[in-house]
Amino acid sequence: MQSWRADNSMAVILWLMGFSLLMQGCLCSPEQTGCMKWTQKEGNVCCDLCHPGNRLVQDCGRNPKDLCTPCEPNTFTVKPKDYRCYRCTQCVGALVLVEECTATKDTKCGCKEGLVCGNGQCSFCVKECGKGHEPAENRFCRPCPDGTFNDQIHQKCKPRSTKCPNPDQKIEAFGDAFTDIKCTNVSVSTVKNPKQPDYTEQPWPFVLSVVTSVVLMGFSIIIIIIVVVKVLRKRKEKGPKKPQIPKTPIIRTPTDDPATLIAIECSFHEAQQEQGSSSESLASKDSSEQLIA
Repeated sequence: MQSWRADNSMAVILWLMGFSLLMQGCLCSPEQTGCMKWTQKEGNVCCDLCHPGNRLVQDCGRNPKDLCTPCEPNTFTVKPKDYRCYRCTQCVGALVLVEECTATKDTKCGCKEGLVCGNGQCSFCVKECGKGHEPAENRFCRPCPDGTFNDQIHQKCKPRSTKCPNPDQKIEAFGDAFTDIKCTNVSVSTVKNPKQPDYTEQPWPFVLSVVTSVVLMGFSIIIIIIVVVKVLRKRKEKGPKKPQIPKTPIIRTPTDDPATLIAIECSFHEAQQEQGSSSESLASKDSSEQLIA
């Protein structure tokens, strides 16, 4: 039993090896040459399509393989019915090799670091434009014009948006050459306006406030009037100061009574002090002396 299993395992391995060699032989077989599709015309065949990597030699002939021939080394063709093959592109200068040329496709080139392909075929390189700039016609970079922006590497500038995409958003920042406008959600509290009191629905609060204002205003006016009247009355009571009239001495008839004479003399002295006149004082003294004599 074990020997039978071993024989079966060996057979499976040999079969797999043979299948693998067969597949490798198919893959390593040379490319097909000659005409791939043709039509019969008066005893000859006319080629409609050549095999990939072959160019047309003649339109019609006896043998389809003689109608097309493979492209020479370092040449290629992508057209199924063309009389010539094209020379492979050489990656030189700023161009670097990405893929080798074959009979069915041209060389694929790239650009050195800091440069990018100037066209779809990458036949030349240009300076890589950063954000906020765009490629120009002279293979250089220029800043984004007003109202445009570019947030990617080596791309055309795009117009900035003029409004937010959603109605419940508002513009927070208007953007610049590097970014588009920035929107933010509007909160409900900022959208709703404060409700104003409706005096038509509730008249009493309005009437009460008006009456209160009128009463307070009238009370204030009354207080002001009372204060003004009191001030005027005080000023009127005081009035202007009356000028003081100096007292004149009282002259009495002469008498021999010593007490009377002393009183008269004191009266003259008081008159002298009130008037403050030296001449009148002297006159009174002389008259007193005459009376005593």
